[in-house]
Amino acid sequence: MGYFYLSIAIIMEAVAMTALKSGGFSKLMPTLIMGFAYGISFYFMLLALKTIPMGITYAIWAGVGIILIAVIAFVRYQEVPDLAAVIGMSLIVLGIIIIRLFSTTVAH
Repeated sequence: MGYFYLSIAIIMEAVAMTALKSGGFSKLMPTLIMGFAYGISFYFMLLALKTIPMGITYAIWAGVGIILIAVIAFVRYQEVPDLAAVIGMSLIVLGIIIIRLFSTTVAH
């Protein structure tokens, strides 16, 4: 169940970041969406922390969040990452895979 909660936390973090890009703090609705989505994100991350170690939870939350935000930025805002960014994000994904498959501290 921890990874389900973590997935919700990651999705809501991406919603919050997208709202921030859409005019957070300068427009009321994106600001409200951002605050609500971050609140939900942290709540579900708290639930994930009950079964997944903190360092692993944060590494996956941040890493998958980076990839998800990059995809949203590409699709919605036509922000195309350069080769160095793609390589760096690929290494992040590789790191998450290594953690998930080989770490003994991860709740499987």
